[in-house]
Amino acid sequence: MCKVLEVSPSGYYAWRKRPASATVQRRGRLTVMIKAIHKESRQNYGSPRVFEELQARGEPCNVKTAAKIMRENGIVAKRRRKFKVTTDSSHDLPVAENLLDRQFTVAAPNRVWVCDITYIPTWEGWLYLATVQDLFSRKIVGWSMSGRMTRQLVIDALEMAVDRRRPEPGLLCHSDRGSQYASDDYQAVLTRHGMICSMSRKGDCWDNAVMESFYSTLKTELIYHVVFRTREEARRAVFEYIEMFYNSHRRHSTLGYLSPADFEQAA
Repeated sequence: MCKVLEVSPSGYYAWRKRPASATVQRRGRLTVMIKAIHKESRQNYGSPRVFEELQARGEPCNVKTAAKIMRENGIVAKRRRKFKVTTDSSHDLPVAENLLDRQFTVAAPNRVWVCDITYIPTWEGWLYLATVQDLFSRKIVGWSMSGRMTRQLVIDALEMAVDRRRPEPGLLCHSDRGSQYASDDYQAVLTRHGMICSMSRKGDCWDNAVMESFYSTLKTELIYHVVFRTREEARRAVFEYIEMFYNSHRRHSTLGYLSPADFEQAA
């Protein structure tokens, strides 16, 4: 080998005994940290979030170095799938005006909430998830799950949010114009808590883009990578994702790469 590479045997053995340079040692330490961060994020973080986590841990690094190490070690974030419309707004119930009008930046918590429903496949059938999100911090403040997509599903999610946050009257509560949200029972809950109803325009998912983004994240980071045998398995996994990861730990680009909980605490 030394002859082929035109290196003296003594030089080769001296190289083997020589300690690794400071640069090599630092690169090795960064690689170990990046692998750990990626694992802690459930393989969800790309280089920008990995970089922010390194900064938070006091590790000097730039985003290009983090990206290069991830690329060299085959560390990649989970991929998103295309959006699919699931809302059925073909009903004769009254609908509200779009008062939110895509104004997704809010100055304080409990001023604007957005709501929606998605579905999770299991071997037992669909598990439906209704969520309520505070636009200020992007935190999921209320949620409910059921094997049936009924108006009680969205009412339970809203009541959880109210119990947790105790908002003042005048909060704007935005949703699509699905029959669950247009129902008399749901509208009565809004009225009882002094909330103002806002609804997306027909067939326009961008009017509720922040909530759609959360569902895309949930499915990309969890649902598409797990086969749930029962609804109870899916229920536990979604609960753990929302309460133990998304709200409390997952870094959100819109929030300056803080988690929703940290963003609210900082504010």
